[in-house]
Amino acid sequence: MKFALATANPGKIKEMLNILSGMGFELVTRDQLGIDFHVEETGLTFMENALLKAQAICDATGLPAIADDSGLVVMALNGEPGVFSSSYGGVDLSDEQRCKYLLEKMRDKEQNKAKFVCTIVCAFPSGEYLSAEGECDGEITFEPRGTNGFGYDPVFLVDGVGKTMAQLSPSEKNAVSHRGKALIKFAALLQERGGGTK
Repeated sequence: MKFALATANPGKIKEMLNILSGMGFELVTRDQLGIDFHVEETGLTFMENALLKAQAICDATGLPAIADDSGLVVMALNGEPGVFSSSYGGVDLSDEQRCKYLLEKMRDKEQNKAKFVCTIVCAFPSGEYLSAEGECDGEITFEPRGTNGFGYDPVFLVDGVGKTMAQLSPSEKNAVSHRGKALIKFAALLQERGGGTK
């Protein structure tokens, strides 16, 4: 049972390989498949964007394709950055600059509650698809902490853990993260479906 990973994000690839490979999935990356085109994320929801990416890679390879769309939802910013998390503040910003931009926007806010959201979609050559969602509640810190992970991990304090995502080991993060939860739900749905590539 072979699946193509639709993401080109190295951090996401690492997390998806860590979780799904341990469940018996055979996964191939875009690099291994020689895919270098970019899929425009024109959707207004995580679900829409994940499906766009999964379908594009499925169509290009003939393999079932697993895509992730995820982001940070900050209550005091009316849900920003949301589906625009990877381009928040400007498309050319580094992760560090994006975190700094977020913290500047949060400077005068009294409420710092936030959550990470992830939607996983697997598109099959038959036109069918499976989807699963995971969330992780937390709050935005006043300054970055930790050096692990990627994206907004250094400024996201995980509820009930007392550490930012960037202070967790990969296995600790996978156990509590939005992506980890979504992938585990997805794996269960695939098993119920009977796996396969029909």
